[in-house]
Amino acid sequence: MKFTGSDISVGTLFSFVIVLTIVEMYFSYKHDKKLYTKRDTWTNIYLMLCAIVVNLSMKVATFYLLDYCYQFRLFEIQTPWIYWTVLVLAQDFLYWFLHTVGHYVRFFWAMHVTHHSSEHFNLTTGFRSTVFEPLYRVFFYLPLAFMGFNALDILFAYLVTQIYGNLVHTQTVMKFHPIFEYIFVTPSHHRVHHACNVRYLDKNMGMVLILWDRMFGTFQEELPEDKIKYGLTTQPEDTGAVNIIFHEFIALGKDVKKAPTFWDKVKYIVNPPGWSHDGSTKIAKIMQQELQEEESKSKVVGNSVKTFS
Repeated sequence: MKFTGSDISVGTLFSFVIVLTIVEMYFSYKHDKKLYTKRDTWTNIYLMLCAIVVNLSMKVATFYLLDYCYQFRLFEIQTPWIYWTVLVLAQDFLYWFLHTVGHYVRFFWAMHVTHHSSEHFNLTTGFRSTVFEPLYRVFFYLPLAFMGFNALDILFAYLVTQIYGNLVHTQTVMKFHPIFEYIFVTPSHHRVHHACNVRYLDKNMGMVLILWDRMFGTFQEELPEDKIKYGLTTQPEDTGAVNIIFHEFIALGKDVKKAPTFWDKVKYIVNPPGWSHDGSTKIAKIMQQELQEEESKSKVVGNSVKTFS
C-alpha cells in the first residue's frame, strides 16, 4: 500500500498532537484553567473528521494536478538543502496568501470561519478545520509545481508546516525569546489571530514564519492591556456542528439576495466580511481605523489634562 503526503500528514498530526492535547487537558484540569469544554472539544473533533473525509476524497485529484503541472516546471534546484529550504519557505508564503484570502474575501471566509468559531483556544482548536479548504487549497500551491517541486515533496512540506501550525494553538505557553518571537509564529501571535477584539481582527496570518505578516502589514502583537476574547465578532446562536460549517454561507446568501444591484451582489461575495452596500456593517480595517482615532483622541485629552494640572 502506497502512502501519499496527505496520508502521512493526517496520521502524523493525529498521533503527535493528541499526546500534547492530553497533556494540555490534564494541565487545564489540574490548575482549573478551564481551557476545554466537552461540547467544544467534540465539535472540534467532528470538524476535523469532516475535513479528513474531504481531504481523502480530494487526495488523488490534488496529487495528480500537482504532478501534471510539474511537467511544465520552469527550473529545478539540484542542491538538496537549497531545494528543501526554498520549498518550505515558498510553501509557507503561499499558505500566508491562502490564509489572507480566507480573511479578506467573504466567499472564502464563509469556509474558513469554522476554524475561528470557537470561544475557546486550545490544541484541539487546531483540529477545528476549514472543512472545504481541500477543495481549493491545491490551486494556491500550483506555483510550487511550476517552480520544480514534485507533488510528494509539496505535500510533505505542507505536513511539516501544518504540524507546526497546530502546535501554536495553546494558552499554556506565554512567550518565547524575542528573537524567536520576531521570526516565527508563536502561541502568542496565534492567540491574537483567533481573537475577536477589533484590534486583533485579520492579523498574524502566518503558519510558521511571522515575517510575512511583518512585511505585509498584517502583524499585531499580543497586548496585556487588550485582553483577548476568542471567537467571532458575532457568534452564531446555533453552535451545532452542522450550523458552524454552513452558517456564514446562509448569511452570505441572505446578503446577496437583499443587495439592490448585480454589482452589489458580487461585492458581497468578493469583498471582506463586514462590507455592506448601505454601510450598516463595517469591515475590520474601518473598525480598526476608528479604534485608532478614538485612542489618539483619548491620548490627546489625557495629555491635555496632565498639562493643565
